[in-house]
Formats: sequence, structure tokens, C-alpha cells
Amino acid sequence: MDKNELFEKMKMAVIEGDKHEAESLAQNAVENKLKLNEVIEKGYSPGIQKAGDLWESGEYFLPELISSAECMTSAMKILLPELKKAGISAKTLGKVVIGTIEGDIHDIGKNLVASMLAANGFEITDLGTDVKLDKFISTAQEINADFICLSSLLTTTMLGQKKLINMLKEKKLLGHFKVMVGGAPVNSQWAHEIGADGYAENAMTAVSTAKKLL
Repeated sequence: MDKNELFEKMKMAVIEGDKHEAESLAQNAVENKLKLNEVIEKGYSPGIQKAGDLWESGEYFLPELISSAECMTSAMKILLPELKKAGISAKTLGKVVIGTIEGDIHDIGKNLVASMLAANGFEITDLGTDVKLDKFISTAQEINADFICLSSLLTTTMLGQKKLINMLKEKKLLGHFKVMVGGAPVNSQWAHEIGADGYAENAMTAVSTAKKLL
């Protein structure tokens, strides 16, 4: 099998949500000592981008998108440690700290956003749910993040998004990180009102918004 044929198989595994095939092909690439950055950029990344296009056009629904994202994540779990062992940095668009704000334990939307950002070339640090605001800021400083992404599924916790931006102002860190907000009660008007850099109503919008903010 030549490389182009292999890349096409990787792409189709992600598009079709075939997790076993995605993992098997990734392992095959490692065992055959292929250039793993090239494998990601020419094999897997086009697959998740196509899945995103199909979702945006209405041909794919949320289960298909989640399945494709899970395939991409599974393949990357095999490839990234090998790149690290070889001392090669995977190409990244930017570093993202993401989590659901303190008092809120919802994570499905946040997880999908994190998966799609990772699948599209962002380096993700997922703090999980019920995250204290100080933790977002300290982690962003620690890893020199480009983005802080705040998810809130409750109207009572969305105020934490505003509070975090005020905390950044107080610490003279406003502008050091792009702040993106999302969640069921959140909208673009709220994002503008609190001074957030971006708002995303879904995972694919989060990817395109983050890319625009780079």
C-alpha cells in the first residue's frame, strides 16, 4: 500500500467513524516508521475536516460528528506519544485551556468542543467540570496558553464567565489570552457584553472562531 492510499484509508476511517480502523492504521504507521506529522496532516486531519463539513451541510448529525471526533482522538493517542518519544513536536495551531465553570458539572458540549479543537490541530488542556476560575487563569499562565474556553450550561454559572474576564483585568492579564465562551444559556450578545473575544454555539463554530482569533 503506498502512502497516498494509506492516507486515504485514514481519512475515510475518521469520516466513517471506524474507530478500530483508525487505531489500526495509526499503529501501522508507527510500526512502519512513517513520518507521523505527515500521517496526521495528510491522513487524519482531512478526515475530521470533512466530517465537520458534512455536519455543517446537514448531512451528518451530532452522533456522526462525535463518532468521527472519537476516531481522531483515538488515533492521536497512539501517534502523539510516539512523536514525543522521538522529540518531535506535533504541529499545533495554539494552546487551549478549556473547562466547565465552578458549580456546573455538565460536560457533553465541552467535551465535543475540546475534541473538535484537538482534532483540528489545537493543543488541549481540559480541566474538566466544576472548575474554579483561578484554576483557569493559573493553568493558562503555566502552559502559556493562547485561549481560555469557558463552558457554562446554567444561567447561574454563566456569570462566572464575566467574573473571569474581570479577574484578568484585575491581574493585568487581559489580552494575554483569547477568552471564548459557550453553553446553552450563552449567546453572542452576552459574549460582547462581558468583553469575551469569541462565542461559539457549537463545536465546529468553536473551531472556526478560534482559527479567526489566531
